Amino acid sequence: MDVIFLLSVAQKEKNIIIRGMQSFNQATCIRFVPKRSSHRDYINFFSQSKGCWSNIGRQSGGQYISLERKGCVHHSTVQHEILHALGFHHEQVRSDRDKHVRILFNNIQQRQRGNFKKVQTNNLVTPYDFTSVMHYGKYDFSKNGLPTIEAKSNPKQKFGNARQMSANDIIRVNRLYKCSK
Repeated sequence: MDVIFLLSVAQKEKNIIIRGMQSFNQATCIRFVPKRSSHRDYINFFSQSKGCWSNIGRQSGGQYISLERKGCVHHSTVQHEILHALGFHHEQVRSDRDKHVRILFNNIQQRQRGNFKKVQTNNLVTPYDFTSVMHYGKYDFSKNGLPTIEAKSNPKQKFGNARQMSANDIIRVNRLYKCSK
């Protein structure tokens, strides 16, 4: 499947983003193709906005992935935001998450609570994955230094520090997009 892209970033950021896109080329049937004037739908990587974000799933016309220069232009973050654009949610919002983690809403910054609300997801017959590049860390968006997510099987378990897509992340892409890899 071809995904059209436009890079509206400096050369240093382009190299990291291209490396992130190449990781999809190597492990999935997703192929990133540079935008031409005839392309209507595309992903535009840019770094003018604050934060790291992307809409979830395909958007008509230009879809934006924000990678703020300070803090977002990393291989794992590029993969994370591309996975959002391809239709994937954060791991800790999976529909089956309550079997695996406890979300400690009292410790989460008020404006970030939406990032922890459970949603109906198609888990593509894959297990909950603490090693997913889509999983937040146990202290992410804490308002008081206390954990925001706790593993039910082991409250001391560390997670949310993936440096690249996990095997399950790749399996999910391949299943959703019916790749033969």
